[in-house]
Amino acid sequence: MVTQIVERNNNQRQMASGNSEKGPAKVLGLTEFLCDKLPSPDEIYMTDSLKECLKSFDLYESDQEFQHRVNVLAKLDYLAKDWIRKMAVEKNLPESLVDRVGGKLFTFGSYRLGVHTKGADIDTLLVAPRHVERDDFFNSFYELLNQQEETQDLRAIEDAFVPVIKLLFGGIEMDILFARLGMQMVTDETDLSDEIVLKNLHISCVRSLNGTRVTDEILRLVPDRDAFRLTLHVIKLWAKRRAIYSNVLGFLGGVSWAMLVARVCQLYPRAAPATLVEKFFLVFHLWKWPTPVMLQKPSSNPHNIALPVWDPNTVVNDRLHLMPIITPAFPEQNSSYNVSMSTLHIMREALTEGFKTVQEIKKAELNRSPEERNKVLKGGGGTFSFWSRLFEPFNFFSKYKHFIVLITQSASKSDHLEWCGLVESKIRILVQSLEKKSFVSLAHVYPKSFNHCPPPMPNADTKLGVTPFTTQVHWNPV
Repeated sequence: MVTQIVERNNNQRQMASGNSEKGPAKVLGLTEFLCDKLPSPDEIYMTDSLKECLKSFDLYESDQEFQHRVNVLAKLDYLAKDWIRKMAVEKNLPESLVDRVGGKLFTFGSYRLGVHTKGADIDTLLVAPRHVERDDFFNSFYELLNQQEETQDLRAIEDAFVPVIKLLFGGIEMDILFARLGMQMVTDETDLSDEIVLKNLHISCVRSLNGTRVTDEILRLVPDRDAFRLTLHVIKLWAKRRAIYSNVLGFLGGVSWAMLVARVCQLYPRAAPATLVEKFFLVFHLWKWPTPVMLQKPSSNPHNIALPVWDPNTVVNDRLHLMPIITPAFPEQNSSYNVSMSTLHIMREALTEGFKTVQEIKKAELNRSPEERNKVLKGGGGTFSFWSRLFEPFNFFSKYKHFIVLITQSASKSDHLEWCGLVESKIRILVQSLEKKSFVSLAHVYPKSFNHCPPPMPNADTKLGVTPFTTQVHWNPV
């Protein structure tokens, strides 16, 4: 059942075996930990104050909203398994096998990590046995989804780097990837962590599988999942408020931020989340890029699977990556290959400012009297957590003087979804082109678009869609 792969944010008390209070912490990662001290009373208070601050941002969904997600995933899982069974009948598989072919819907990304927020999308992976082809997924399964009353904004992107079906299902935005394994049956016990499942697979299937494989490896490699999750919530919120959260636009996406947080958790395995936030900014505002961030040693590839891996010693293009953050599952890849000179500069600046802000917050919080601390933790009395300073929004439009506005325009809503996505995926190429001009020192793309619906164009058969994207350009004096 899908409910067996669902993990809830506020109901996770799973601790890694090496995180006992007795004896040294278990070493996870490429190096020894830097400190394994248990949290002090002040650090515990700082964490409680941080939790109280996060409540004000309405990040967490209600029990009812969570249950709706579970129900939506269960419905999709049922549809997928029933479709796979019907494909077995259609392709004349033996009757003895038809009811056992299985199939499974996995989750990955922020939902699987347990750090999704209210209204967030769900990344899913449909794993099918060998009788189901990729064309079946993008044709008959697509049509099956299109027939469901819960489906809206359905579109297939077959030529993407990782092919995907996107849709709103039951009001929840979903991405569905597809992987076909070389097995007769895929059961609920099928283990994707074993590298042997990748043998002889199409590269698109390998890329799809790695979403789930990487997510599960991240969870396996952190010493305290609760501390990791709360810290990641903080860093993701900070990155979004600072306008530096977007893989497609050359910043870092969710998996990259997750790996950076996971590495800090490895270095400070017993630290409280507030301390981990401080250490996150300490470590990465001083990090010597392009030194790669890695959570474990690369796989030795025991099954001799011929797949490309990130290796700057043998692959020339890998040496050009500016901010390598390497996925912990084979085949290892750089999750931040889109980072440009401009976005690296912007993120470095933000990390440095973040470190200074956290130091100020720490000083202010610890200078409170016991009475003030109690008021903060009770969330009342007019006393608020200083942690809110970390999440002050970045004022993009007052920081810069010169802007380029890109406007996407379409004659219909369905066309606009695809056209807008295509334009957004190409903006980083514009940024890279601008960076090559001697009179441009920095190009900062604002990662949020602005939806606008003016009157329809002449001869347009449906509503017009217009979406402006904004890019800041800092000119060098000539």
